[in-house]
Formats: sequence, structure tokens, C-alpha cells
Amino acid sequence: MTTHPQSEQIEEGLSRRGLVQALAAGAAAASVATPSLAQQASVLAEATSADYARDPTRWGSMEVAALFPGFKHLDMRTKGAVIRVRHGGSGPPLLLLHGNPNNHVLWYAVAARLAERYHVVLADLRGYGDSSLPEPGPNLINYSFRVMAEDMIEVMESLGHPRFFLAGHDRGARTSHRMCLDHPDRVMKLCLLDMLPNYHVWTNANRSWALNSWHWLFMAQPEPFPETLMSAVPGDWFLKSRGGNRQPPKAVFDEYIRCFTKKTIIGSCRDYRAGAGIDFEMDTADKDRQIGMPLLILWGTRGTPPTQEFPTVWRKFASNLVDAQPLPTGHYLQEEAPDRVYDHFVKFFTT
Repeated sequence: MTTHPQSEQIEEGLSRRGLVQALAAGAAAASVATPSLAQQASVLAEATSADYARDPTRWGSMEVAALFPGFKHLDMRTKGAVIRVRHGGSGPPLLLLHGNPNNHVLWYAVAARLAERYHVVLADLRGYGDSSLPEPGPNLINYSFRVMAEDMIEVMESLGHPRFFLAGHDRGARTSHRMCLDHPDRVMKLCLLDMLPNYHVWTNANRSWALNSWHWLFMAQPEPFPETLMSAVPGDWFLKSRGGNRQPPKAVFDEYIRCFTKKTIIGSCRDYRAGAGIDFEMDTADKDRQIGMPLLILWGTRGTPPTQEFPTVWRKFASNLVDAQPLPTGHYLQEEAPDRVYDHFVKFFTT
């Protein structure tokens, strides 16, 4: 395994001099793919170095931007939402999708290194981070994984990538699974982090699962009950209570807090309601369909000996499971074991 003292590099990189150098390098970087005409038509705004000081509420901090050197930072319009995107690097396209309750910055510990090999695209799911909050639509259709996946296909196509590698974590992994069911021609290879299929989860729920995953049931309750309670506590308290053993750099945690707003609370609850409703209906209809692209499964063992649950379950839903590897982490593998995740990605995402 390649050894990278990632946490030390990140903390050291947050010095003022390091920030200025990283942002200057980002402004001068020529490694980002040349925008297509489609992308130019889709871009609504692009952050400059000055925007992080002038408007941090909208764009986040300079410290966070320095963790993504050479990345463009955009708002892109899809047919149903405005999606916040960072993208950078060169090589085969690799789309990384985050989960709840975070945004694309969740990939901070691996994105810059991956950009040395891939054109890395990071996006906030609709309702999360700095992406917009569309109306829910009938039966919460606009927060289904199907529609979230369509956002990402539009983003990637606008960046010139009709086909791409894909990795998803948590809700981003569920979006990725649905994308592969609905648009199998788009995804060349798929990695899913710490996620079992939606249909399997709901049809195998038990006491242990309910105690550990209570937020699935809580956030799916009718509006505005969960939104009211979640909005009544400080963002840092909520995120720390749900974060397990995560210890991101302060600038990153501050970014998570910045994006824990009434808007994202509403968006995440709509996501979970859709997951228990319209998504489950779609997944029930497709329960006997298998995705066929090469698949890598990574999951956290949470301090217990690994079992065969993840590979056993996924073989029912995927016909080409290439590898399934447990990591000695909690839920947030890319934060807790970035070196291992990076190594698995580089080994798997080859053309």
C-alpha cells in the first residue's frame, strides 16, 4: 500500500502561505479539461480566489479551496436543479458522490491525489451542500435517486463525459446504484462505499438496524416534524453526534457546519422520505435486475471482525462483482482511511 501522511499534509496545508500558493496554482492550472460548448451553456457562476474572502457564505472558505488545487468551482444548471460542482485534473473521468449529511467536500482527503490520474468531478446532490432545493413534486419524485442520478448525468455530459467512472458513498452510493440501473451505458466501472441496496435494507430491517439507523425512520416522517427538531440544535452538535470517530481538519468541519442549514435539512429529509417511498417502489420493481458493470465494494467494519454480508448481498444485485474489501473504519471510509481508499480506487479504476 502506498503511504501518504494525508492528515498531516492537510493540516500543514492550511497555513496562510500554503493557501496563497495553492490558490495561485489553481488559477494557473491548465490540467482541467477544456470546457465544451455544452458546459459553457450550463455554467451559471464560477468562483474566483477573491470570492472565498468576499462571499464565504456562498462559496466556502479559502482554506477549503486550498484542499482542491487546480479545481474549478462552479454552479451548473440541470433541467431540474442548480448543482454545485468542483472539478479538476486530467485523465479518465471519475465522478465522486457524497452522502448525508455532507457535501462534495467529504472527498477532500483523496480528491487532489486522484486528480493526478483522473479528471475528478465532485458534485453536491440536489438539496445538499450548495446545490439548489427544488420543489418536491408528486410523491417526492424530484428527490428520488432516479432524478438525482439524472442531474449527475447532465453534469458529466456538460463536462464532455458521456461515459465515466463512478464512486458513491452513502446516499451518493444509492444514487449511483440507481444510475447504473437506469443508464448502464454511462458508467464504465462502479465503486460503492459502505452501502447495501435500498430494497435489501428495507426488507431486512430488524431491531439492531433500527437502533443503529434510527435516522432513516426519523427523517422520513412527514414534514415538518424532523426538520423542526433538527433545526432546533446547533449544526456542530448534530454533526458531532452523528459523526462517529471522524476527526476532519477544522476548516473541513467548519465547511460541514456551513452547509448544515434549514435548506439542506429540508433537502435531506425529502431525500429520506423518497427513499422510504418512491425509491422503494422503484427498487421493488427492479429487485431482480442486476447491474453488469465491474463493481468494487468497500465497507467499514466499525471495529468488529468483518463478515461476508456485503459481498453476499451484492452478488444478488450485481453480476460482475470484481472485489469486496472491508476497511477498519466507521462509515466515512474516505475520511478515516484515505490512503487505503485511494489505493483501491487507483487499482480498480484503470482503463
